[in-house]
Amino acid sequence: MLLDQALDLLLKKDMAGFADLWADDGRMEFPFAPEGWPKEVNGREAVHDYLRDYPLMIDVHEVPWRLVHRTADPDVTVAEFDLTGELVATGRPFRNRYVVVITERDGRIAEWRDYWNPLAAAELS
Repeated sequence: MLLDQALDLLLKKDMAGFADLWADDGRMEFPFAPEGWPKEVNGREAVHDYLRDYPLMIDVHEVPWRLVHRTADPDVTVAEFDLTGELVATGRPFRNRYVVVITERDGRIAEWRDYWNPLAAAELS
């Protein structure tokens, strides 16, 4: 499952590998992104550029909870999960809950809609 691969690569801080899961024209969408944060990122290269410095902001240690929901469309997965770790700039603990809707095409991520908590962005600033 692409979600499992994505979370494993995130834990390994392999952001290039994480971005390589995307289709060439795949996109990330952030419907709840706060002001100043992108609402969407289009294309594998743009996803890579967007995620490249993620480990410099958040040191993810584990995914302590996840729940995967199957849908009527075998190419669409809805997942809920928590990430825990540390905010690199401050050393403070980090925990955030995510809900993602992943659409697969030809074994790659065509779309990743990420309903993350926008209040967590304030902690990164």
